Amino acid sequence: MNVQTSGQEPAPLTRELILTAPEQDYMNEAQLAFFRNLLLELHESTLVRIREAKQQMMRSFDASDDGDRAAWEEQSSLALRIADREQKLLPKIKQALERIHDEEFGYCLESGVPIGIPRLLARPTAEYCAEVKAIKEMKEHHYKG
Repeated sequence: MNVQTSGQEPAPLTRELILTAPEQDYMNEAQLAFFRNLLLELHESTLVRIREAKQQMMRSFDASDDGDRAAWEEQSSLALRIADREQKLLPKIKQALERIHDEEFGYCLESGVPIGIPRLLARPTAEYCAEVKAIKEMKEHHYKG
């Protein structure tokens, strides 16, 4: 669904346009460009959140009150968990960008079926369609015990 005006570049896709695009437009050049930009923005915002979490942890705190110290330690622990989680997202973003480059983005790595625009908008790093992901999660839960 490329909206084009008299010989100019197609208008960039929005979330609304991509959700209403016809099925035959799935992962066309415009949609791949949309998701490439979305992933690049996600990468940048993730780096910012990691920096902010690290700065939070590096702030010195000197208080004699046990309650204040406990609150500061809890905030630092939370910042560490956030930084760790965000750090794990970066390779997933890079892998998704590679799949865009290889024109494999948007298709389930296991079944090859389309992952779907709504799922990709919610989780642009998705590698599996909802059905395959649900089965994988059930197996993980079952084997964890």
